[in-house]
Amino acid sequence: MAGYKDALEARVVVSNWMSTHFTLDFLGLWEQIYNPNFNRMEFHTIKNESGRLVLTPKRWVERTNAIGIVSKSGRYGGGIFAHKDIAFEFGSWLSAEFKFYLIKEFQRLKEDEQRQKSLEWNLQRTLSKINYRIHTDAIKEHIIPQVVTKKSKLPTNMPRKPTC
Repeated sequence: MAGYKDALEARVVVSNWMSTHFTLDFLGLWEQIYNPNFNRMEFHTIKNESGRLVLTPKRWVERTNAIGIVSKSGRYGGGIFAHKDIAFEFGSWLSAEFKFYLIKEFQRLKEDEQRQKSLEWNLQRTLSKINYRIHTDAIKEHIIPQVVTKKSKLPTNMPRKPTC
């Protein structure tokens, strides 16, 4: 993605992104959630450094034991790789258009999810209504006798047991 912005100096693009305090906050939060070996003390040291912050992915990984970003050297297979959460954050910083479409897609998916839940709820409600009818009809037909005889009927003048 950085090559999209500047094909010759992609490393500089990534370094500029990593030098913002918003990015550091995001990377630090991501690492704290997913990386039990994250060096929080060094993270706070980096955040509190005065002056212009210049940070590269390699330096970030070395100083904080980060796992969200990987920097590999070499002509073939080398480059800077990141977890998809971090890649989305980088893409959002890199391109306003990317960020806009990411937000729109998220909203579309949440609306679809809500519609699906609504349909599912209505289906469950309808099934419950049908099952209720089936159960009550079965009780009427099989448990309650069709005709209550006079012998099986309790007398109306029978004394009732006191309840406490």
